[in-house]
Amino acid sequence: MAEMNLLQAVNTALDAAMAADERVICLGEDVGGFGGVFRATSHLQEKYGRERCFNTPLTEQGIAGFAIGLAAQGKVPVAEIQFADYIFPAFDQIVNEAAKFRYRTGNQFDVAGLTIRAPYGGGIAGGLYHSQSPEAYFCHTPGLKVVVPSGPRQAKGLLTAAIRDPNPVLFFEPKRLYRAAVGEVPDEEYTLPLGEAELVREGEDITLLGWGAQMEYLLKAADLAAAEEGIACEVIDLRTLLPWDRDRVAASVRKTGRLLIAHEAPRTGGYAGEISASIQETCFLHLEAPIARVTGLDTPFPLANEKEYMTDQWKILDAIKASLNY
Repeated sequence: MAEMNLLQAVNTALDAAMAADERVICLGEDVGGFGGVFRATSHLQEKYGRERCFNTPLTEQGIAGFAIGLAAQGKVPVAEIQFADYIFPAFDQIVNEAAKFRYRTGNQFDVAGLTIRAPYGGGIAGGLYHSQSPEAYFCHTPGLKVVVPSGPRQAKGLLTAAIRDPNPVLFFEPKRLYRAAVGEVPDEEYTLPLGEAELVREGEDITLLGWGAQMEYLLKAADLAAAEEGIACEVIDLRTLLPWDRDRVAASVRKTGRLLIAHEAPRTGGYAGEISASIQETCFLHLEAPIARVTGLDTPFPLANEKEYMTDQWKILDAIKASLNY
């Protein structure tokens, strides 16, 4: 075991993948000698050369399109979009090409080796164009997998699994936690299963569900709820949003009778709405209160009022109390 932050875990996973398979290629804006804006690919070009870790022009559509071409030829590209906010120029390539590649060829061809990494979310005073959480857009697209780690252990295991997965994967990394989240990570190479949520804490009174940077706030809110009200919260880290682990979430809700979902993205059209609809279909008779959503606001992401916009443990705690008092 080694103690590392989330950024180091990502770098370690990329390093191990490139060492194990010469087909693995890292590409993106400034990922070469510079190591990317957050240094996630530091020293990889030095170790594996410019043909396997290289800078691209500043064109997200080109990054995604080139990576799709590499994957179609049997390579295993890991493409970096410097900020998730700038993934939208590549939207057509991702949802109309990568996601449909296998289906439209009748399984004759695929882009199975494709992974696209992107730092997402607020908390770094990034303002309108460096703070967004676009995961819900892609969860509407069959043919993709969407993964969001919440800490160093998850980052290394899930990224390794994403690179090995026989489907195109979008891997959103919570940039607020890059250096803030520190934990013990196994030295050896390992994977965490995609499509399986993690039961982080057991409880009897309410299920708290989130992913990525929200897990820190959910756990803090659970601690506050226990200390102030004696409320026992069950906490689940979804980890994979597409496909998501309906069975584990539903089993928890049947036990607790309540569900609270938290995410940074705006409320309208947010992924919490999809989860809420699915859970009420299967758990309606077990619910003791309406499913609660604690989310960002339906406005562009602000700079001056970032703290007011973002979800935190206090907003979650208020929603927990409202659910228990319903």
